Amino acid sequence: MYGIEEFDKQKTKVLKYIIYKKRTEKEIRNKFSNSIQEDLLEDIIEDLKENKYIDDSSYIKRTVDEYINLNTLSIKEIKYKLYSKGLDNDTIEDYIYNNLEKMEEYELESAKKIVLKKQSLMEKDEIKAFLNRKGYKQESIKAALGDEI
Repeated sequence: MYGIEEFDKQKTKVLKYIIYKKRTEKEIRNKFSNSIQEDLLEDIIEDLKENKYIDDSSYIKRTVDEYINLNTLSIKEIKYKLYSKGLDNDTIEDYIYNNLEKMEEYELESAKKIVLKKQSLMEKDEIKAFLNRKGYKQESIKAALGDEI
């Protein structure tokens, strides 16, 4: 077992890590699993979740909003990036499902931006293949290229 002083000391260390940059529960576990005793780390994580310092659902929302503002990504690429952060697949799918209209609109706009950028450099078929490789849905690709659906 551990004392309250040890708990506070280790919790402060984890908090500094989280406050520097928002993190997922998995990222915290990976970072501290070797340096903090397992049951202590578990209690710290539970405490931080109760106090909303760790909240994977709000992390997904913030991260997706960031991607939407800064990048041109397909929904598939966004899912992959979130999954690579150690987020639960069901939580990711729930977010996408609950925001499907917004996500599909974003994907279409992203595809259009890519088409505009690439059309002077590539043939239509090459752009289509590029968007396919990036995981864009067929509807988004066709609409972005101005093809009949």
